[in-house]
Amino acid sequence: MAGLARHIDPEELVHSLHEKPHSHRGKHAGSSASHSVTPYSTRYNSQYELSKFKIPHDGAPADAVHQLLKDELDLDGRPNLNLASFVGTYMEDQAEKLMIENLSKNMSDADEYPAMMDMHARCVSIIAHLWGVQKGEKAIGTATTGSSEAIHLGGLAMKRRWQEKRQAEGKDTSKPNIIMGSNAQVALEKFARYFEVEARILDVSEKSRHRLDPELVKQNIDENTIGIFVILGSTYTGHYEPVEEISKILDEYQQKTGVDIPIHVDAASGGFIAPFTHAKAGGPKWNFELPRVKSINTSGHKFGLVYAGVGWIIWRDESYLPKHLVFELHYLGGTEESYTLNFSRPGAQIIAQYYNLIHLGFTGFRSIMEDALANARLLSKSLEATGWYRCVSDIHRKKGDFEYRKGEKPFEKEGETSADYNAGLPVVAFTLTEDFHKQYPHVKQVAVSNSLRAKQYIIPNYPLPPGEEKTEILRVVVRESMSIDLLDRLIADICAATETLINSDEIDLAAWQPFSNSVEKTHSSAGQKSHNKHKAKRPMSHGVHRSVC
Repeated sequence: MAGLARHIDPEELVHSLHEKPHSHRGKHAGSSASHSVTPYSTRYNSQYELSKFKIPHDGAPADAVHQLLKDELDLDGRPNLNLASFVGTYMEDQAEKLMIENLSKNMSDADEYPAMMDMHARCVSIIAHLWGVQKGEKAIGTATTGSSEAIHLGGLAMKRRWQEKRQAEGKDTSKPNIIMGSNAQVALEKFARYFEVEARILDVSEKSRHRLDPELVKQNIDENTIGIFVILGSTYTGHYEPVEEISKILDEYQQKTGVDIPIHVDAASGGFIAPFTHAKAGGPKWNFELPRVKSINTSGHKFGLVYAGVGWIIWRDESYLPKHLVFELHYLGGTEESYTLNFSRPGAQIIAQYYNLIHLGFTGFRSIMEDALANARLLSKSLEATGWYRCVSDIHRKKGDFEYRKGEKPFEKEGETSADYNAGLPVVAFTLTEDFHKQYPHVKQVAVSNSLRAKQYIIPNYPLPPGEEKTEILRVVVRESMSIDLLDRLIADICAATETLINSDEIDLAAWQPFSNSVEKTHSSAGQKSHNKHKAKRPMSHGVHRSVC
């Protein structure tokens, strides 16, 4: 018979042991010399902790600090198996070498690093041409720290243009609003809150293919609408939103009312996919070929294939960037025009972006993006073939077909390309089928995510946007580094994990719970874990949604 046992607080246990005299902690505890043979032979290996929350009075040996921090970071997930993230985790050795050689260069020191600034200008020009800049227009743009900053800059330009036009007409400027879908990444809603714009967040649905609904756009625009955020690649399901269809609605509205409403395309991921793939955006236009699209942003650190820290925003013509927002800087002997939220920022990522554009070229990018989509299609078809899962994403279905049919043979075509399928991001959003839930009601979908974490895969499980939150999805982002070999192993591991859960009872499944928090996480986070989401300050329908990205 097992005896009663009390819960042990590990932090309290470690603290109590540290409080004991060193003489009680082994024969050699007090004999550590200042000189050490290896990092593990210093006093920091067993006698003293590195200071965590206050700067220490005295420093510690470099090799010991390096080793101890390296060991702690081993507790992180493996970047290549972080299938939750759109952000790239691989770059070629030559690109990494360039970045290391230029880590100390600051983008704000334009006069001091003219060659780097030339590369920045070339990147802006190359990306503008990829996005269909029109003859006679002078595109203008800048690098940012990511798409979040770029979105804020694009939104701010739309707000200021709206204000200037209304002021010139003697009209009220106190009630600006902007429209986006409830699938929008948090940066879009942050723009509205930070810059005092009413966010009109429209529900998405299965009928609208989990993306901004053009009919709801039609019902919610008015003279105070500063613009529409249209997303080229939802972070939830990978669907492209219908930029051209929404543009036509705004054209009709302008003809009736005279109100000219612009579009900003958030192409954080799609901006480096649609220009290169055979599918493009599925047929309709999405970029500067549409006169109503005034600005576009993308993340160089997503499918631009650069490490984290670079985004881009381009305006189709410099006339769409209000002069009042542009600062003329007299700094370190030079004069530069600037329109960013940040000042100092790393220049190495801009150099790496230029390296990718020149090294890969159009055909190199096309090959990488087509491969990613092909692998995403294979994963999608394999998951649906099990009968346990259905995909909410649609890139594996024949172009024009958006319906899941139980037991249907997947579409295949000899010599196929992405053009034969629905356009979208290489994202696989999948969920357990209704039949699975009926047959195995004890298996919760989050347990699949947690059990795969034991294999080091990071695959998030989370609800769809408000209005669809009863449906939870698992999501895999297929990046450049997802090889066919890794994909085969992933498919096998998902199947094995699911079978294990099927054959487990409810008590066994209780073990598949998220990991415990560190003391830092406990004290630094003001939020709630998923199982306590009912305790949140606002219900999900009123909350801000990060939508793992």
